[in-house]
Amino acid sequence: MNYCKPKSKSILSLDVGTKRIGLAYCDSLFITVNILPALKREKNNNELKTIKNHIQNHNLTGFIVGLPLDDKGKMTAQAFDCEKYGVFLFNELKLPFSFVNEHSSTWESTNRFGIKKDKSGLIDSLSAKVILEQWIQEGPELKKFVGNKPI
Repeated sequence: MNYCKPKSKSILSLDVGTKRIGLAYCDSLFITVNILPALKREKNNNELKTIKNHIQNHNLTGFIVGLPLDDKGKMTAQAFDCEKYGVFLFNELKLPFSFVNEHSSTWESTNRFGIKKDKSGLIDSLSAKVILEQWIQEGPELKKFVGNKPI
């Protein structure tokens, strides 16, 4: 796989789970990566309003969504759900985005930050931070989409 550091821009990173969505963001020069409070994932997608507020408040120009692929790089049931959520967000936000392989991001967050048995969502947002740091180093570049098709 070819890795290519993406062009600088302020990005929102989402670690999408069945119960919570971890959030992190970076400044446009990739100097700092900060976490935001995790959101409860709701059936009616009410969390979208908070996501939009974060995008506006932090001047974010794109987003990434982690895909929890298996150890062979294949889609898992959760990865399909994350993919569907990412496309939903794009259709609502109209911002460039990309998917990032987040295999083992929760495991890395647990070990790196020493957090165990977290029910507050902190580990989810720390996982979003790990995903964002990985994206900053490896890409891929964000794509603009029309419907479900990249342009």
